[in-house]
Amino acid sequence: MSAPDWRRAVVEYIRAEAQPVDKFGHQPRLYALTQQLAEGQECDDDVLFAAAWMHDLGVFLGHRPVDPAELVRWNHVPYTIARSSELLLGWGFPPEKVQAVAEAIRTHQPNDDPQSAEAVVLRDADILEQLGAVGALRALVKVGRDTRYRTFSDVVPVLERAAAELPGKLRLPRGKALAESRVSMLRVLLSALREEAGELLY
Repeated sequence: MSAPDWRRAVVEYIRAEAQPVDKFGHQPRLYALTQQLAEGQECDDDVLFAAAWMHDLGVFLGHRPVDPAELVRWNHVPYTIARSSELLLGWGFPPEKVQAVAEAIRTHQPNDDPQSAEAVVLRDADILEQLGAVGALRALVKVGRDTRYRTFSDVVPVLERAAAELPGKLRLPRGKALAESRVSMLRVLLSALREEAGELLY
């Protein structure tokens, strides 16, 4: 496959595999954010594209454990790295770049310590996706279908921690600038929830 062909294969695969279906939107938004964050930096766009689109493969239904007890212990990252590396090579992705994709995926979560330029960009982008209106939607949609969040009151602390802690984890000046309006929006939402529902949110 040519480069455009392997990129099309990635998008088509994730479009089919992203379940629940609302999870699909995270990938194109994440890649778009990496483009903003990588501007002026020496980043490999093939690595950013592949890592952004494949990084959450192990959280999709059909790829993660079904048993609730196993799911609680599930670390999707090793599975995602192994499976995405296999798939990318099959689609004609440059073999010499597979390890860079794996490294970006390995360190894409907020508590990780990314080292490569692409990994730093991906992690900052993923943090931004947990803030603002989009971050709120991504969290709230889990209520009732994720065993961790039975009610809205279960997910509010997640949003509170995101607003309080995630901005400080951003590495890039551009990421910090983009976070400002997103954090403000999240704080407005949380304030409104407290004002409107108080202790009756459930």
